[in-house]
Amino acid sequence: MSKSHLKQYLLGNLRRKPNIDARREAVERDLINAESALGRTLFGDVAPGHRREFFYYKKNVWIWHEDGVTIRYEVRQNGVFKSTGGGRYEKITGDELEHFRAAAKAYLELVKPRIYG
Repeated sequence: MSKSHLKQYLLGNLRRKPNIDARREAVERDLINAESALGRTLFGDVAPGHRREFFYYKKNVWIWHEDGVTIRYEVRQNGVFKSTGGGRYEKITGDELEHFRAAAKAYLELVKPRIYG
């Protein structure tokens, strides 16, 4: 089941109810949390007291968060760019690009069957 079909299934007939936007946001947040729970396992154990997140956020945007540092990756036609805040993006290359590609591929291979079966 695709991500959009799962969202539709979870939302059911709530389109007629006044709180549909709140419900849609809650479903999307739950899916991101479920994906992130799997994504964080790709990089080994997390030390007690530390936090790690890795997930596909929305169209062409990936998020990596660890111990207070958040990196936003945007996949564009002309490459993959990262931002650590402030709106400034830099293109990633070499080993960093290959590591990102490998992580994104492993993430999709893990998340798709386990969450969207």
